[in-house]
Amino acid sequence: MTDLSMVLEAGGALAGVGGLGYAKVRAPRVYWSLVGLPVTWGRFTLSYRSTMDVCGLTVQPSRLRAFIARNVARREVLPVPPKVRRVRGTSTGLRVTLRLPAGLEPADLMAASERLRHAWGVHSVTVAETKPGFVELRMTGYDVLRRVRMPHRISLEGLAVPVALREDGTVFVRDYRKVPMALTLGANTSGKSVFQRNLIKGLAKLPVALVGIDCKRGVEQSAYAPRLSALATTPDDAASLLDVLVAEMEDRFDLLSLHGVSDVWELPERSRPVPVVVLVDEVAELFLISSRKDEERRERIVTALIRLAQMARAVGIHLEICGQRFGSELGKGATMLRAQLTGRVVHRVNDKQTAEMGLADVAPDAVVAASLIPAERPGTAVAADSSGGWAKIRTPHTSREEVVAVCRQFAHLVPDLPALDPYRPYVPAEAPESGPSLVKPRPVTE
Repeated sequence: MTDLSMVLEAGGALAGVGGLGYAKVRAPRVYWSLVGLPVTWGRFTLSYRSTMDVCGLTVQPSRLRAFIARNVARREVLPVPPKVRRVRGTSTGLRVTLRLPAGLEPADLMAASERLRHAWGVHSVTVAETKPGFVELRMTGYDVLRRVRMPHRISLEGLAVPVALREDGTVFVRDYRKVPMALTLGANTSGKSVFQRNLIKGLAKLPVALVGIDCKRGVEQSAYAPRLSALATTPDDAASLLDVLVAEMEDRFDLLSLHGVSDVWELPERSRPVPVVVLVDEVAELFLISSRKDEERRERIVTALIRLAQMARAVGIHLEICGQRFGSELGKGATMLRAQLTGRVVHRVNDKQTAEMGLADVAPDAVVAASLIPAERPGTAVAADSSGGWAKIRTPHTSREEVVAVCRQFAHLVPDLPALDPYRPYVPAEAPESGPSLVKPRPVTE
C-alpha cells in the first residue's frame, strides 16, 4: 500500500509539473497567473531597493531626512529609490506605480529598463509617465506578441480604432483625433496589408466616409467597395479624386469661417460634416512617372496630398498612407509630405535606410528595433509619433473575407457626399463576398 501511495504521489507531482510545462508553452496566460505572477511579485518585493541601487536609480536623501536618520533613528543613511505607490497584477504582467524623488526623471528609468528586465526575470519592462512626478513600470511576464489575442471589450470614443497589441499587453489604438495623419511602411509579406485590413474593419463600423486609392487596379481595396464612398484605381483617377478632396477641404474651411470656429469638432453636431479617412495603398505608384507627359499629373497629386496633410486635420479629413519605401528617391515633394505624417508604423523592412525613413525624424531610438523584426513574425511593427515615444506592436491576423463581411454589414453607414458620387464604386447586387467589386466606368476629368 505504501509503495502504491508513493507511486501515486510521484505520478501526481510529475503530472502537475508536466501540466505547468504545457501551460507555459500553450497557455502562457494560465501559467503566468498560476506561477509567473506570484514568483515575479515576490522577487520584485524582496529585491526592489537593492535593484534600484545597483541600477543607479536612487538619489541621496535630503539633509533633513539624513539628519533624522543619523541622529534620531540612529541608523545608516541610505540612498532613496522611487517610492512604490501601487503594485497591480494583470493577466499579462505586473504594473507598478512609482513616485519619483527629486533628481530622477522618467528617462532615467527608460534607460535602465533592460537591466530591470533581467533583474526581475520578466519578458520586457516599459516605462510610461502617468503624470508629473509619477511613472508606471509595465512588466510583461511573457511574449504577448507570439500569439496575439485582442481584448474582447475595448471602450473607445470618437474616431479611435483598436488595431494591434503592444508589447506591454495594452491595445494600440489608431486615434484620428490625436494623430490625424499617418504613414505605414513595410516590405512585402511584412503584414502591412493586414494592418490596413484591421483599420478598415474598425473604421467601417464608425460614421465616417472611407476613400480608397489603390493604384494596383484595386486588387486590395475594391473588395471593400460596399463601405467605400470613393475608390480610385489608376493614377489619373487618383489625381482627379484628390482634387475633389481639396475642394471639399476648402468648402469646409468656409463653413468653419461662417461659424467662427477653427476646428470641425467645435461645430454644432447637426452642422458638422462627416469625417473622411483617405486610405492610400502603395503611395509610390502616385509619385512614379513613366514619361514626361505624366509629370503634370504627378505634380497635381503631390500638391494635393501635401495640402491635405498640412491643413485637412482641422476640417476632419485624414490621411492613412502605406508603402514599401517613402524617401527622397520618389522625387520632389516626398520628404515634405512625409514630414506632415505624424503617426508612423514601420513593419519589417529590407534595409535600415527604409526604417530610418519612417522613424529617424520622430523616434531615432526605434530604428534599430524596426531593423531587427524577424521575417517569421508577420504583422510585427514599431509604432511611433512625434512625441518621441514608440512601442513594438503586432496586428492580429484578419482575413480579407472577414473585412468584406464587415463592410457589407455596415454598408448603410456610407454617408451622403455628392462631391464623391462620381467616384463611388459600383457594387453588383449578387457580388461574391470575397471577389473584387467593379468601379463605375466614367471619363477622367482633367
